[in-house]
Amino acid sequence: WSLFFFEAEKIVGYPTSFFFLRFFFFDELSNIAMQVRKFFCTIFFFLDTARGFVCDSRNNLQMRGLVVLLISKAAGPSTAELSFQHNMVSGIYSSQRSLAEITELIHTAFLVHRGIVNIDELKSCDGPLKDMQFGNKMAVLSGDFLLASACTSLAQLQNTKVVELISSAIGDLVQGIYYENSKSSEENCLTDDIGVSRWKEQVFLSHSALLAKSCQAAMELAKHSTEIQDMAFQYGKHMSMSHKLHSDLQPFVKESSSDTMAFSLNSAPAILHQEFLGREAWIKQIRELQEAIKAGKGVTSAIDLCRCHGNRALAALEHFPPSEARDALANIVCAVTRFP
Repeated sequence: WSLFFFEAEKIVGYPTSFFFLRFFFFDELSNIAMQVRKFFCTIFFFLDTARGFVCDSRNNLQMRGLVVLLISKAAGPSTAELSFQHNMVSGIYSSQRSLAEITELIHTAFLVHRGIVNIDELKSCDGPLKDMQFGNKMAVLSGDFLLASACTSLAQLQNTKVVELISSAIGDLVQGIYYENSKSSEENCLTDDIGVSRWKEQVFLSHSALLAKSCQAAMELAKHSTEIQDMAFQYGKHMSMSHKLHSDLQPFVKESSSDTMAFSLNSAPAILHQEFLGREAWIKQIRELQEAIKAGKGVTSAIDLCRCHGNRALAALEHFPPSEARDALANIVCAVTRFP
């Protein structure tokens, strides 16, 4: 995954994981930040915090802006609009690069907002309450600042349809995260009989909508046909669904038997296991759930579902002409559908 990611960044010309830094610093300083990517250990507070947004302990790199640039390059210039092709650099319009930055800004803003701590659940051993309250205020202000910057840049694109698409994606994110938070407040217990169809709807809102609609918006900025816009949407949707399924499956497909990664009862393997097992038997297995899911059909079904979404993303790519960018998009899908 990391190899595919860095190789793809070479195609679009520069690291995309530091898009949001330019909204905090002057361009000169953000360029320096990009160059020190390999030297993340730093006393500078903000870069140390940014490290967690770019690459966590499982190498879950942010890739939304990169995918927007790759799909833009894969589609190439539009035959319907020739008046602004002088704005293209490396096969990508300047407006599409701005859209990629906006996409990363929105995603990062929601990551910051997700870091807000529930003060009511804190214990004395967690640290001084005033520090937690200050951290919450900083998370709210920082996330709001990033969202405001994204909205300002979005308006500067001067494209009503693109504004509508990205605005609706923000609404989807809010709705999806609200549902996630309501579930997490139940201490990771299933309170209703959620099926895989409902799970797909919720994952689309919280994980897929932003990328899918950003890919579609990138095609709209280049005045591509409705068919190409739809294919870009389908790629973004199914690739991000595969990515989420891949993430959900990690606690169950790790080769090491001593691996104790946390997992959610609302993850894909758990939902599919419940469907195969039945609600009553499912409740009885809660205490031994991880081993039960490993032994059942939920994991293999989740892997099949992950690969199904991956194949649908690859099918959408077939509508784009062959290129390095298309190959990179296909490699990203291969990375999230590969299991030991």
